[in-house]
Amino acid sequence: MAAPNTSSGRKMSLRRCEMCDTEEAKYRCPCCMKYSCSLTCVKKHKTTFSCNGVREKTAFVSVNEFSDLNLLSDYRFLEDVARLADSAVRDDILHKPKSNKFVNFLKNRARRHNIHLQTLPVGFTKRRENSTVFSKKEQKFFWHLKLIFPHSHAKFTEKRVPDDKPLCDILKAYIDPQASDPVICQRLKIYTTSSPSDIQIVMKVENKPHVSARYEELDANKGLLENLKGKVVIEYPTLHVVLRKFKTDMVLLSHSNKEANKSSKDLVKESSSEEEEGEIHDSS
Repeated sequence: MAAPNTSSGRKMSLRRCEMCDTEEAKYRCPCCMKYSCSLTCVKKHKTTFSCNGVREKTAFVSVNEFSDLNLLSDYRFLEDVARLADSAVRDDILHKPKSNKFVNFLKNRARRHNIHLQTLPVGFTKRRENSTVFSKKEQKFFWHLKLIFPHSHAKFTEKRVPDDKPLCDILKAYIDPQASDPVICQRLKIYTTSSPSDIQIVMKVENKPHVSARYEELDANKGLLENLKGKVVIEYPTLHVVLRKFKTDMVLLSHSNKEANKSSKDLVKESSSEEEEGEIHDSS
């Protein structure tokens, strides 16, 4: 009886672990193709080379190296793309025309909560990608939200975020080691290994006559509705998640600095006293 084909096993055993250089290799990273011998060396190589361990699905593969496994991977990748495209086509909110009445309705609702919502002209990227809606049935906003993690050079977008969902709960999907995706967790490692008290959520103060940008800290235990009161929002909120232990160029405003918030509050009061053309008034 012929022995089973173990050529791949022998080929792997001829390699040495590229981290400890003592043991025979048992694993090969699908992303950077580094060889390792154990879980310890796998984790070490990810830290050393800033590797997330996820194969680049669109990476170039030469004809000589192209295998059935690559073909299957490409087929699954195309299936995922088709599924995502089909989901986008079926999403009524994404294709709902943003007429002046719809925009003014959102502004009207935002003013009732002391939020000055501003929109950009048609054609701007933020205007085109904004998916914020107001549910009459639930009487709440579902915000389009952008999260920026400057210390990891990462940006993420959340859609249909309820206005009463605490910011700390929103961040759990990114910086909580137990609740976040392993790939995202690895990318935001500097945040996941930091103390929760060291994490600070700030938002840029819009329409301020300053040369440099100003930022205001938000309350992580409150939702977007409470945090956005008295503030100017251009299209949708953009939150910056920073760590107190690192020095940044951001100029932060104190919560007690009433003068800093005066301009945005005045804008809200001025707009609330005027009716915009095409505004929808609810009977509720």
